[in-house]
Amino acid sequence: MATSVLDEEWGVLTRLLPEGWRELARDTGAMRRARGAIDSPDVLLQVLLLHVATGLSLKQAAARAQTQGLASITDVGLLKRLRSSEGWLRELARRMFESSRFGGTPAVPAGRRVRVVDATTVEEPGATGTDWRIHYAITLPHMACDFYEVTDAQGGEGFSRLPVQPGDIVLGDRGYGYRAGVAHVLAHQGDVIVRLSSVGFPLLSSRTQAPVNLLALLRRLKGQVPQEWTVRFQVGRTVHEARVCAVRKSRLATERARQALRQRAIRRQTVLRPETLAYAQYVVVLTTLSKEDLDVGAVLELYRARWQIELCFKRLKSLFRLGHVPKRSDASARAWIEGKLLTVLLIEHLLAQARLFSPWGYPLSPPQSLAGVHRGA
Repeated sequence: MATSVLDEEWGVLTRLLPEGWRELARDTGAMRRARGAIDSPDVLLQVLLLHVATGLSLKQAAARAQTQGLASITDVGLLKRLRSSEGWLRELARRMFESSRFGGTPAVPAGRRVRVVDATTVEEPGATGTDWRIHYAITLPHMACDFYEVTDAQGGEGFSRLPVQPGDIVLGDRGYGYRAGVAHVLAHQGDVIVRLSSVGFPLLSSRTQAPVNLLALLRRLKGQVPQEWTVRFQVGRTVHEARVCAVRKSRLATERARQALRQRAIRRQTVLRPETLAYAQYVVVLTTLSKEDLDVGAVLELYRARWQIELCFKRLKSLFRLGHVPKRSDASARAWIEGKLLTVLLIEHLLAQARLFSPWGYPLSPPQSLAGVHRGA
């Protein structure tokens, strides 16, 4: 009975995967031929997800696979299969991302690569009890992890960790809003779009070099029309040009932001400044891209794409807390991260299916529209 239930549930799950996903396993080299205990793409993906999605170590995942009758494989064998599956997992995640609610990014200048950077803490379970921080970059819309670094939990976030290529457009949240990190990207001929906090990034007037009163500028915003201002910032003796792009939030979004600030202040036992509550009315990003590259609306839309995927990252971060993080720079670590992304996207698709619950417990394939049913009646 247990086996039949697992088979049924696996059948439902595989319906969410991109068309041709089994053939893709062979095309990408994850499954050049059926051999040993792993004799099909279905078995391979199930065993990989035992390790990647559930947080089991390689040894634990191998033992669980044997107990469930999936495959008899060692932890070393599983590691080898994980490494060889990097391209497969990446392509699966890319195709699922394109078909998800996160898919699609605004147009960017030709030849420019969009990269989203983030970091998260990993709490390893069991006897290790070790906290690590993973710093990683993912390209959009390809969903390929092209950089990662593992540090201890004290390793701070920052653009300075990222190897930047000329033409890169790097997107970051408030944790990356520091002048030295932005200057690092510029020094390597890249550009940034980064969320600004109310403090921590001193700005200068482009005309007078005097400090900018950012809140005074933001109060000029009218309705839902975005605006931008040319500013400068200084790192060492070098002065850089940038643009501040901002838009006023809706009343509901403002109240939610203020409520979150109040709750955080209660947890930390701090006093909220009136300026902080006022700043919560706006979304403010800084970009080093020129107006010729992207206008103010396109800058905010591109940051919006980063914010949308932040929802994906939040679920990813909760999954990252379960697992034994690879600590070596090889294909297994990249495959591990891309397997996490695939798991997140599977969850997103499952949630979408759950919103249209079927009393028989699974979606019909292909789905029938109500209009078609009425016509048939």
